[in-house]
Amino acid sequence: MPNGRDALADAEPTPHETPGAPESGSREPVRKRDRARARVRRYVDLPLSLRTSDLPVRAASAAVMIAFAALAVWAGGVWLAGFIGAVALATFVEYALLGHRAFSSWSGRGVALVFGLAYIGFAGLLLARMPVVLLVGVIGTVIFVDTFAYFFGRTIGGPKIAPAISPSKTWAGLLGGVVGASLWLAGFVWMLAGRGSFAMVGYDIVEAAQIVAAGAILAIAAQSGDFFESWLKRRAGKKDSSNLIPGHGGVFDRTDGLIPVALLAGLILAPAA
Repeated sequence: MPNGRDALADAEPTPHETPGAPESGSREPVRKRDRARARVRRYVDLPLSLRTSDLPVRAASAAVMIAFAALAVWAGGVWLAGFIGAVALATFVEYALLGHRAFSSWSGRGVALVFGLAYIGFAGLLLARMPVVLLVGVIGTVIFVDTFAYFFGRTIGGPKIAPAISPSKTWAGLLGGVVGASLWLAGFVWMLAGRGSFAMVGYDIVEAAQIVAAGAILAIAAQSGDFFESWLKRRAGKKDSSNLIPGHGGVFDRTDGLIPVALLAGLILAPAA
């Protein structure tokens, strides 16, 4: 029979026990809110320099890509058409390789190949036939969406949109994409409307709402293209479509958001341009 000291020792919690805590053999589920808080704490504890450690390489590669695109737009004619064709071809080749790995049956691979040919080929054709002004607007929109989404996602973090498809895409990044697209459209439309002389600065509430709505639509379209490629890469077991562009992956990794935006702009805006 235990004495009083033994009974007191048995009643006191050990260093590994907490009053009211479940026994080691129990399987009490952890609340989603607690898991989310733990993930946020782990992320916030990381210094910003680590979260943006690939920024110098990404920036250098982006500068080179923008320079090539600007030269092609400036040259125009067959040079611009050839540049768009080369980018579309590289995108399709990377897409086809991902599709081959993503689907085991030949029927699945065939469907993916036909879809990619239509999806990428039609977007490339629309880009090649666009007026230069609209082409610049489309490319600028996608660049601003990607840039602002990157910085918002890396600095703010937060809940993921669809972690099963793309673990790095957050709602904060999508918000950044909307902000970036809206800012680009505001400046672009301002210049096209002849307001570059500063005779009229700013927009009324209706114009501002239209620009933000358009920015949201285009940002969501760009992110949808990104999610589609992420889904395909996950099925194929690949992190990037290739390693052709340092800090960015492959060509498809850079054109994934451009394709749906080009389809939207080409089908809706190009006929009126």
